[in-house]
Amino acid sequence: MTTSTSRAVPSRHRSAAGTRRRKPVRRGRLALAISLSLLLLAAAGAGWVYLKLDGDIKTFDAGGLSDNRPAEGSSKGENVLVIGSDARNDGNAALGGGDVNDIGRSDTAFLLHVYADHKNAVAVSIPRDTLVTIPPCKLPNGKWTTPQPHTMFNAAYSVGETATGNPACTQNTVESITGLRVDHTVVVDFKGFAALTDVVGGVDVCLPQKVYERDLSPKRPTRGKLLFDKGEQKVSGQKALDYVRIRHGLGDGSDIGRIKRQQAFVASLLKEIKSNGLSPTKLLPLADAATKSLTVDPALGSADKLISFAMTLKNIDLHNTKFVTIPWRYEGARVAVVEPDASDLWAALKADRTLDGKDASGKQKAAPSARPAATPVSVSGKGITVTVYNGTTVTGLAAKAAAELTADGFTIAGTATANSQDHTTTVVQYGPGHKSEAQTAARAFPGAAIQPVTAAGVNVVVGQSYQPGAAAAPPSAEVPKDVSEGARSADDNPCSNLTYG
Repeated sequence: MTTSTSRAVPSRHRSAAGTRRRKPVRRGRLALAISLSLLLLAAAGAGWVYLKLDGDIKTFDAGGLSDNRPAEGSSKGENVLVIGSDARNDGNAALGGGDVNDIGRSDTAFLLHVYADHKNAVAVSIPRDTLVTIPPCKLPNGKWTTPQPHTMFNAAYSVGETATGNPACTQNTVESITGLRVDHTVVVDFKGFAALTDVVGGVDVCLPQKVYERDLSPKRPTRGKLLFDKGEQKVSGQKALDYVRIRHGLGDGSDIGRIKRQQAFVASLLKEIKSNGLSPTKLLPLADAATKSLTVDPALGSADKLISFAMTLKNIDLHNTKFVTIPWRYEGARVAVVEPDASDLWAALKADRTLDGKDASGKQKAAPSARPAATPVSVSGKGITVTVYNGTTVTGLAAKAAAELTADGFTIAGTATANSQDHTTTVVQYGPGHKSEAQTAARAFPGAAIQPVTAAGVNVVVGQSYQPGAAAAPPSAEVPKDVSEGARSADDNPCSNLTYG
């Protein structure tokens, strides 16, 4: 009876009831299908973006890297050479002016050391006017150059005189200067730089005074229009590029002062990037902007590798990101590297010591005991021949220096009066192949600079800073005080320490 009543229900009612029961199932399946479709489209879109980024990235020829490189693992952390190119090709002339056929030069360069703990980093700027020895570099025709002593650092990028520049030669030079193996090299041109600042929505900068067109282009007959007002402001695109390129009219108008402003700018750029969050989603727009104008070493030659590397930096706090300049002093209109300070800085990076002396190798160690007082360390000059010159008006200073060097085991080829007697600092000059000997000799004269020259051998030109009987500088893995005290943190006020002189 019950069964018969059930069969008597009209078919339309059964259909309606059945529909109500099945609807949730169909909607659930539909939602799942839509979700899966969106995921597939998103994955396909991400894949397309990565393929697009890969197509934009340019790499330089690794065959141009030296066969005489520092060994892998020469430092515990990673070293990345960042070069700002002033090449005018590929549309860059519209932003930077100049001849589109001009050769590419490195307008700025710094070596970024990422400590092994991935919680600290330091960027060491190398002034473009620094006098160095450029090691053998590969020319476009496949031949290799001979070493070029006493040459401005930025000339390395111009070896071969091509519009795109020679990143491998600059990398060879940095490795020769520092003794550190460069793990990656990244070149950013004008377009890439301007695009990055646009993507992050502008960067906070500061000017110590008003800046006019003639400050950017000193050959202008008139002051021109106002480019920047005094004080803090946000810039992007062309304005950002103008800011980092301004050299004249601020401080002493030197590249050293410009480096300070460039360091402040990069610090502000990092603040903007970090505030947006370091995730693949956030990094993709940055990567898209950058890769259109990036040239990298082959090991970074894909979007996946670039973004993976960027993700390794996400745990580095802004305060633990430091900016310094290689120990330097003026050498006429150029810049000379000061030893042994520079060697001490490189030694600290090799040992993964931070600027304040902490171990950032990532290894857990017991708390160190109190450090004993430093004792004078003698310099062993065995097998090293030097000629000593008196670069001052103080009679007999070369003879005194020669006597001390003899006591340290150096062989003295002779003493003489230098061509000029106005040397304030002792300089150790060296010819091709004698850099390590010059570094050893420089340790006998605290604060001395080393300088490459074309003549053979090693010369010590004694300056007014020489004090007979002063203790030799011991080898150290500690950052020189002048370097650590002059460091900028990425979270510093953008208006602090903006110029030199």
